[in-house]
Amino acid sequence: MNNTPLKVAVMGAGAVGCYFGGMLARAGHAVTLIARPQHVEAIERAGLRMQTRMFDEHVRLAASSQSHAVQAADLVLFCVKSADTETAGASIKPHLSPEALVLTLQNGVDNAERLRTVLPQHAVAAAVVYVATEMAGPGHVRHNGRGELVIEPAGTRGGVSSEDAARALAASGVPTQVSLNVRGELWAKLVLNCAYNAVSAITQLPYGDTVKGEGVSGLMQDVVAECLAVAAADGVRVAGNPAEAVEALAASMPAQYSSTAQDLARGRPTEIDYLNGFIVRRGMALGLATPANRVLWSLIKLMESRPR
Repeated sequence: MNNTPLKVAVMGAGAVGCYFGGMLARAGHAVTLIARPQHVEAIERAGLRMQTRMFDEHVRLAASSQSHAVQAADLVLFCVKSADTETAGASIKPHLSPEALVLTLQNGVDNAERLRTVLPQHAVAAAVVYVATEMAGPGHVRHNGRGELVIEPAGTRGGVSSEDAARALAASGVPTQVSLNVRGELWAKLVLNCAYNAVSAITQLPYGDTVKGEGVSGLMQDVVAECLAVAAADGVRVAGNPAEAVEALAASMPAQYSSTAQDLARGRPTEIDYLNGFIVRRGMALGLATPANRVLWSLIKLMESRPR
């Protein structure tokens, strides 16, 4: 691909999708956000407000609440909740260009595999997302830190490849690399999520405050050890040093609330089944006990069941 601006659709434009879609739009790409009606109305009226550490501005781009807005997109950022992967994939399938590249910017480790079963004729690539964002109001995304992506190689002849997408994202201010071990990168991110998400959600505290709690550091170490044991039994080569990454995360995102905490605060279903719950299920299948992950998973499920 040359330097021609890409046509980009963001399916499920919450905090993550709005941030990355907004960054591409600021760089001149033609971006359409597919989001909830209240966000669409606000964006159509005043643009997407992007409040970051570097700038605070309204970015003009297209917005829709309909899945057919992916039509003619070269690149689709697929950002729906993990539980909605198959349903959302089926909704865009009739409208998706045969040459489009679909990047899954989601929590969990198996979304790309699940999406490929729905879109077997399309190029689907997993992406590992490291960003702290939140929706501060309709059409208003707040960026609290980081913002890099790691994606796996994919693409079709004549279409956008992962390398093309990485170059476009990097030129838009999003550090992006293509990795041959995205599975290991996804597991490294899963370990971070398992250590922090439920604790932040149960306490309704940001990362910087959760780690100050008595016994929390030990709990996180137990969670990490269980995750790594399950990964090893599953034949996964986890990227980097997850234990060190867990220790460093609170310092890099001290004010960030986990996505699980944000979902609970808004009375929405969480993705805990695809985080700690995934470790519990894989542990059971592999004959490994995962008590720390099981406690966190079961407590979040109990909190989800409370009347709103």
